[in-house]
Amino acid sequence: MHEEQSLFTRAAELAAGYVAGLGDRPIAQPVDLAVLRQAFGEELPRDSSPPEAVIEELARIAEEGLVATAGPRFFGLVIGGALRSAVAADILAAGWDQNSFNPALSPAASAAEDVTGGWLRDLLGIPATASTGFVTGGQAANTVGLAVARHHVLAQAGWDVERDGLAGAPALRVVASVERHATIDRSLRLLGIGTRAIEEVAAGPQGAIDVEDLARVLAAGEGPTIVCLQAGNVNTGACDDLRGACTLAKARGAWVHIDGAFGLWAGANPATAALVDGLELADSWACDGHKWLNVPYDSGFAFCAHPALHAETIAYRAPYLAGSAELSRMGDLTLEASRRARVFAVWAALRELGRDGVADLVDRCCRLARLFATILAEGGAEIANDVVLNQVLVRFGDDDRTDAIIDAVQRDGTCWLGGTTWHGRRYLRISVSNWSTTESDVERSAAAILRAAAAT
Repeated sequence: MHEEQSLFTRAAELAAGYVAGLGDRPIAQPVDLAVLRQAFGEELPRDSSPPEAVIEELARIAEEGLVATAGPRFFGLVIGGALRSAVAADILAAGWDQNSFNPALSPAASAAEDVTGGWLRDLLGIPATASTGFVTGGQAANTVGLAVARHHVLAQAGWDVERDGLAGAPALRVVASVERHATIDRSLRLLGIGTRAIEEVAAGPQGAIDVEDLARVLAAGEGPTIVCLQAGNVNTGACDDLRGACTLAKARGAWVHIDGAFGLWAGANPATAALVDGLELADSWACDGHKWLNVPYDSGFAFCAHPALHAETIAYRAPYLAGSAELSRMGDLTLEASRRARVFAVWAALRELGRDGVADLVDRCCRLARLFATILAEGGAEIANDVVLNQVLVRFGDDDRTDAIIDAVQRDGTCWLGGTTWHGRRYLRISVSNWSTTESDVERSAAAILRAAAAT
């Protein structure tokens, strides 16, 4: 066996051993970060080391600090586990070491992006003519979408923002729900628009945008306008009335961007597709792959209904780039010039699941979230939200007791979930997003939560 084969085989064995044990290991364990940092080393050694020894050392040191986020009982932060084919494809992608900037650097990645982008648009209900950028996640996708939105609405007002910047530009209006995701604000800061540009719209009791109040806010001002909508409230899973909101926004000449980090996947399941009815009316969309599609980190998608605008806004041109005079469909659609071929894992996941498998994954997670809510409610918990997708908000008495239960559950290790503040009250926030989660995992985890509640 060649040296490379031996090394890569051993690395794959170590990874496979970890993955195989995900269902049995504690989700998280207490770790002294100072001790862990010391184990990784203080000063860089002067001498080189054999690659095999380095890999063995890395696996041994890291073991104590690994969190089983890919396991079936991790219910925090809408984190999915990685499908086996997607992990294997990522291993291949690392070995191939492709730069997915343009077709000249990787014809394979280019072709895979063309095909996989089409599959994604078809599954989610996004227009077939839209462009797709394979980005790192929802934050990058929101930033790309809002950058194109900024370009378009200012161009409509006679301002070239790429040439002239924002100083002296017409004032931008960003109309968004009070319950928007924090990445929208961060994108606005990064793009120089600033959060002061946000004109907030009220939300209904489950966190979806109030369409009547949207009409009021839109009518109360004028000028270049971007409307940010949401598919999948980060706390409740609620989706905005996309058809009603898009219709209002379009009548005012606004650009509509939908943050659908996990909620856009509702469109891939016939049982939940009505929640995102009207999404095709938007101008740009953000979605994650490493959430509900269950591909390895980092993977997200920036879609745009106006491919030429998308490329014109984001493109990176230089004389030394082969084929730089043509639309690359790759690096021109993302914020990275040097990026790994994350598309191969996405292609593999979709190829493994097929259309019906994606629908079943979404449907099963929603069903398991409802099971969570039922068991916990029967055990005396308050369920704050209508469980329409994969999110469950749980409360036990007051804020202090709820936080104490969160802490106890995290220390117990049976499962892991986080806490959130919603409408001024503290909740356990359960997100069911993993392909490998079973009814038994939910029952076992709910029992651990109720044990913690009984002891608190």
